[in-house]
Amino acid sequence: MLQTEFEFLLPRGYVDPEGNLHRQGIMRLATARDEIEPLNDPRVKTNELYLGLLMLARVVTKLGTLSAVSAEIIEDLFASDYSYLQDMYLRVNDSGNIIETQCPNCATRFALDLSSAQAEQE
Repeated sequence: MLQTEFEFLLPRGYVDPEGNLHRQGIMRLATARDEIEPLNDPRVKTNELYLGLLMLARVVTKLGTLSAVSAEIIEDLFASDYSYLQDMYLRVNDSGNIIETQCPNCATRFALDLSSAQAEQE
């Protein structure tokens, strides 16, 4: 079964206007639409660095007790938390080294990360 949601814990956390700290969250896999639609946003046309921020706002589906995660919330993250989410986005959406396979003995299906298997051999 394909995993489409990934839990995370921000290094510092988002502090909302009431002073509440939100660190735990969920990021889902990105779709092609998530990567294409922000390209039409005027903020991206004037500053292409905004693209990553808008994509994160689309794929971070939960952050603490917040009901929704907007671009404004992503903008207000500490730089270390923003960097953490960017790295996570790249890790979970880069499936180039992950294959789905099956155990020859018990027939259990699972995902195998070839990049970590290769690192162990070196």
